[in-house]
Amino acid sequence: MTTILAISGSLRKASFNTGLLQAAKATAPDGVTVDARTLHGVPLYDGDLEAAEGVPAAVKALKDGLADADGLLLITPEYNNSMPGVFKNAIDWMSRPPGGTDLFKGKPVAVIGASPGGFGTILAQNGWLPVLRTLGCRPWFEGRLMVSRAGGLFAPDGTLTDGETRNRLADFVTDFAKFARG
Repeated sequence: MTTILAISGSLRKASFNTGLLQAAKATAPDGVTVDARTLHGVPLYDGDLEAAEGVPAAVKALKDGLADADGLLLITPEYNNSMPGVFKNAIDWMSRPPGGTDLFKGKPVAVIGASPGGFGTILAQNGWLPVLRTLGCRPWFEGRLMVSRAGGLFAPDGTLTDGETRNRLADFVTDFAKFARG
């Protein structure tokens, strides 16, 4: 069994990216589990909060999921030509002790995303590369999935309805899982 921790970088209830997360889970092939998570409950990083209370429960859950996973799939929106601050914040929290950057070191990682614009999430995906390099992840460069003009591909509740995109996603998850298995 291969386990992929997949995190949606959006907090919006009907998010295209959370819809992509749920579709990744639903289209995973036999032998692959997509552990679908969101950022809900992750506070803004505050060193004083960390010193006083330790790692928040929502962050601990993400860190535990990462420790147990064979690979990490970041499903990123694109805000102002970059990654969302709330998503970067969660990764910053996850990189703190205990475990810290060792949780990321050598971990296979892929980045996908959906956007209402015409360029998908190309700039957000590229924006993650220096972060992933710093954390020592092992990025998967053989596949890329950017879902453009997402407004016509998802239902109002955020469910992916486009068959072609669903098939591309299923292929992506299958191939990334092979990479994560090593």
